[in-house]
Amino acid sequence: MDELVFDILVAVCSLLAGVIGALIGLGGGVIITPLLVLAFGVDIRYAMGAALCSVIATSSGAAAAYLRDGISNMRIGLFLCVATTIGAVCGALLAVVLDPAVLSIIFGVALLATVLLSLRKKKDLAGPDASDPLAVKLRLPGTMPAANGPTPYTVYHVVPGFCVMWVAGLLSGLLGIGSGAFKVVAMDQIMRIPFKVTTATSNFMIGVTAAASVGVYLKRGYLDPSLVAPVALGVLAGAFLGAKLLAVAPVKLLRVIFLTAVSVIAVQMIARGLHINF
Repeated sequence: MDELVFDILVAVCSLLAGVIGALIGLGGGVIITPLLVLAFGVDIRYAMGAALCSVIATSSGAAAAYLRDGISNMRIGLFLCVATTIGAVCGALLAVVLDPAVLSIIFGVALLATVLLSLRKKKDLAGPDASDPLAVKLRLPGTMPAANGPTPYTVYHVVPGFCVMWVAGLLSGLLGIGSGAFKVVAMDQIMRIPFKVTTATSNFMIGVTAAASVGVYLKRGYLDPSLVAPVALGVLAGAFLGAKLLAVAPVKLLRVIFLTAVSVIAVQMIARGLHINF
């Protein structure tokens, strides 16, 4: 395939991945890595490096908007970024030494886990109870914008949430994804932070986590500019377009179709790692 044609096809596919990822809230990184591996035959480690760069680009734009609106909790984000950053570096170091077949299997399993986590019912658990003493000491509780003015919320289970964040960071660095679903589980289900604050803060953290691990991919030579450029630009443009379409698109239908497709891709990635041909 001609290099120009390859770049155009990758950019178009990345654009579609960014649009769909923005519409269903999982980000384009979950889509672009298996797409590059299965459709274009790219080595999984190069695909992960390119996906990480796209995650940084899209996260930066979304994080700025949430911060301007006063929804993100920067203190929680920076505190938990300690865990995700350490995990991301550990994951990236593992990714460059593990066999590509093993990475394919792990990626497939992580995709299936992401699908299951995405199907769970999301609800705000904010309440008037007292926060975890450690959370109070670290000044993690805050307020979020509401119709009747800033509404305070509490934070619980700081240590378990911190540990799950390390796992999320590990998966991000290991697989080249934002692992937003795992971050949301840590903050929403374990730390019981309101869901709006969780998603906004998670968007900020995803970029920081990816930036921590992408340096390892760069040092080991797994960042190819000719691949990174069309992927990052395509996903970034798609994410902005997806945000514009969010108000009119049939998101519930898209979500069902997308999660079904991701499940099929996950099985294919696992089969590829096990050298099983359908």
